[in-house]
Amino acid sequence: MTVDTMNSPTSPNSPEASSPMSKIVLVASIGAGVQFGWALQLSLLTPYVQQLGVPHQWASVVWLCGPLSGLLVQPIVGYYSDRCTSRFGRRRPFIAAGAALVAISVFLIGYAKDIGVRSGDSLDKHTKPRAVVVFVIGFWILDVANNMLQGPCRALLADISGSDTKKMRTANAMYSFFMAVGNVLGYAAGSLKNLHKVFPFATTKACDVYCANLKSCFFISIALLLILTVLVMVSIREKTIPSNDKDEGGVMFFGQIMGAFKELKKPMWILLLVTCLNWIAWFGFLLFDTDWMGKEVYGGTVGKGSLYDMGVRAGSLGLMLNSFVLGVMSLGIIYLARGVNGAKQLWGVINFVLAICLLMTILVTKLAEKHRHASVVVGGAEPPPPPAGIKAGALLIFTVLGIPLAVTYSIPFAMVSIFCSNSGGGQGLSLGVLNISIVIPQMLVSLVSGPLDSAFGGGNLPAFVLGAIAAVISGILAMTVLPSPPAVRETNTVVAAGFH
Repeated sequence: MTVDTMNSPTSPNSPEASSPMSKIVLVASIGAGVQFGWALQLSLLTPYVQQLGVPHQWASVVWLCGPLSGLLVQPIVGYYSDRCTSRFGRRRPFIAAGAALVAISVFLIGYAKDIGVRSGDSLDKHTKPRAVVVFVIGFWILDVANNMLQGPCRALLADISGSDTKKMRTANAMYSFFMAVGNVLGYAAGSLKNLHKVFPFATTKACDVYCANLKSCFFISIALLLILTVLVMVSIREKTIPSNDKDEGGVMFFGQIMGAFKELKKPMWILLLVTCLNWIAWFGFLLFDTDWMGKEVYGGTVGKGSLYDMGVRAGSLGLMLNSFVLGVMSLGIIYLARGVNGAKQLWGVINFVLAICLLMTILVTKLAEKHRHASVVVGGAEPPPPPAGIKAGALLIFTVLGIPLAVTYSIPFAMVSIFCSNSGGGQGLSLGVLNISIVIPQMLVSLVSGPLDSAFGGGNLPAFVLGAIAAVISGILAMTVLPSPPAVRETNTVVAAGFH
């Protein structure tokens, strides 16, 4: 049976007919463009912030921009995308606006040093306050834009999956796969030392080789995201909903948010709690992974010598290996999570793997410190880089962490989409509520990790240990009290004329 719902006005939250996998793959591919830029943030921006003169203990506070914007932007975007009456559809206008804001934001971030120096920052001083202000503004816009992109993308995937729960799981797995593709591209670009030579204009008096490489990576990121966004804009049609003349305004929005929380059943509350603990575990490592490689593993100092930069590049290589495993595991989740209890059991077990990996960073750090103390350094020279065995151990941690990361990127979103579809709620608002359980722990870690690390000597290990504890608790809850999603329900209807 073939149904054309393109022009039929329907309830905003009524499920669309299930669409072909070709559409789902195309929409999911935007995840590659989004994650390319996110990978650059994770691997390069913490060192870049410290090059601008922001101390390590304050670098995590800069990352509060993301959680704060996610706390507000994604629920708002989700709410209004559920009700958008544009002739271009409900989700696509927000996706297009998000892509445009990404382009603006990365320009500000990449050229923060240049703008700061032109505005009065001294090249001779380590701290560049005007550049920091430009960077923070660009970083804030970038996180707003990412939230404008990711929420509607996942909601659009749920929309075009219809009420087919199997396709919802597959769609979220495909989005996770393309996120891995974006990660590989981003971390590969971040690990290249001479990428700036492709864009010679990127190097200036204010912007050294590291800064120019960052600019060059962002140029490529913008091009990839815009190409994928345009393909979706011109190839995918959404159903339209009738215009509602009633003014729903901000009061109605906050009423809907509060109502969404009040009406949450126990299974959803448990899902939000497990997700919250899961992200407490992740965010400390995602924030400081390359900084850990540069400082604890390689023994370098920001802005001094070459060891720190070598460690950051090695960390980018580790993140690229992590992404390869993430991509393979994302496709494997489709089969591993089969069965009534498969998803929750997989999520629980994988959280214990996450905890073990985070604790193994202590062993690698201590071995690296022992090697440096045993090395003979003459005339204040830098100690030698860690031997191959220690580097291999650190890279192995990055690599294995790709397995739990694939589960984190897929299963929670699939479960909330399935619960939402069964209850008839709006996908955008439901994913926005889930996002709140992701950004609150990010805010907590951003506020706590800096003082916590400083209290224990200025390293990154305390945040990793906190993450390991949270991962264990999350795993126990996932396996014991998290309810299983409903049994798979499939539909055979498709939307006609989905591609132009």
